[in-house]
Amino acid sequence: MKKSLFICLASVCLLAALPVLLSQGLLNAAIQMLIAALFASAYNLLCGQAGMLSFGHAAYFGVGAFAAVHAMNALGGEGLLPTPLMPLAGAVAGLVFGGIAGWFATKRSGTYFAMITLAIAELVHSLAPHLKGLFGGEAGISTMRMPAWGFDFGSTTQVYYLTLAWVIVAMALLYLYTRTPMGRLTFGLRENSHRLRFLGYNVHGLGTAVFAISAMFSGMAGGLQAISNESANYVVFDASLSAAAVLNTYIGGTQVFLGPAFGAALMTFFGYAVSDLTRSWLLYQGVIFVLVMMFMPTGLTGLIGTVERLCERHGAGRLIVVFLSAVACAALAAAGAVFLIELLQRLFSQEYRSLIPGQPDAPWPAVQMFDRSWEVWSPITWGVPVLLLGLGGLLLWVCRARLRALADESAPVTPASNHTGESRELA
Repeated sequence: MKKSLFICLASVCLLAALPVLLSQGLLNAAIQMLIAALFASAYNLLCGQAGMLSFGHAAYFGVGAFAAVHAMNALGGEGLLPTPLMPLAGAVAGLVFGGIAGWFATKRSGTYFAMITLAIAELVHSLAPHLKGLFGGEAGISTMRMPAWGFDFGSTTQVYYLTLAWVIVAMALLYLYTRTPMGRLTFGLRENSHRLRFLGYNVHGLGTAVFAISAMFSGMAGGLQAISNESANYVVFDASLSAAAVLNTYIGGTQVFLGPAFGAALMTFFGYAVSDLTRSWLLYQGVIFVLVMMFMPTGLTGLIGTVERLCERHGAGRLIVVFLSAVACAALAAAGAVFLIELLQRLFSQEYRSLIPGQPDAPWPAVQMFDRSWEVWSPITWGVPVLLLGLGGLLLWVCRARLRALADESAPVTPASNHTGESRELA
């Protein structure tokens, strides 16, 4: 408990110091990372803790964003809802809409529940461009952050600290919720809803309440997004936003409270950093998700827990070779995969296909990649990724062999094996 509290306090101090350490562009990325972290944590309340997989949580994020924009235009940052309290408008809108949608969705479970949530989100997404009074059509609705409480909110730094304050408060409330009796019942929905119903609990009412609370915090995240962008359009209802919440939550890990927030922040920064470097950045996100689901089903935070348990069992000193081999394996495999993906992306691009000569005997033009030219039919061009991936596979085999050896060394010797060994020695 003390270790977790220390990590949280250190993280808050680091986040508070970011405006001094980062440029304005990176600070904007940090704002998006905080909003994505809150959205993923709100989604994890429904998916990870209650066990209800939703494919349409962008609907409540978008409703919260538009509610905040309308509140900012109507009140002008004054009265009961000054600019720092505008996320409350998004939270209330998300709570109301989530309660209504959740009442219908939680009538079913499993795949049917997921399909209902997807249908609701797609319905809102398709209607938004046509309801110009509410959503402003395709252009959306613009607004302005008005001064309040001695701040003008004209700088990125002030918007960052406002976002950080709301995210910390929301995360604290979500954590406290897990410690309440209702929070414990939420885990019961995931583990065995039939037993809860047998014990006399209103399972449908409980599911609707959890759905509404999750939508409330999602609407709060949408309100923060509207304050940051000073606008909102129907794109916030897009299915890609719902998919991003699912991917971020599972990449971070649903079994640790801060896992979805960690995954969302990491993948948001990944998109910000990589999208300017390659056209295939969405493919990389998909590959990361597939690899995490195949080899780390508990997410990145689950991997950290696994490493801690291995260190407690075998000692950190005996695992140095394993850790170094694992890092080298990941680096080599990633380098080989990136080389191959970028090469294939350029070969199949329309620009390169237009350069291919029509004569069969004419050489194909070289591919420009990583500040040098690569001949398409050269063995070196295709040998580099094969070599990198092969070395990565070899180091993976070394890691697994070393772990098996350590497991055999630490395995207790049974009395039966002792007696067998002694009888063999006497014979």
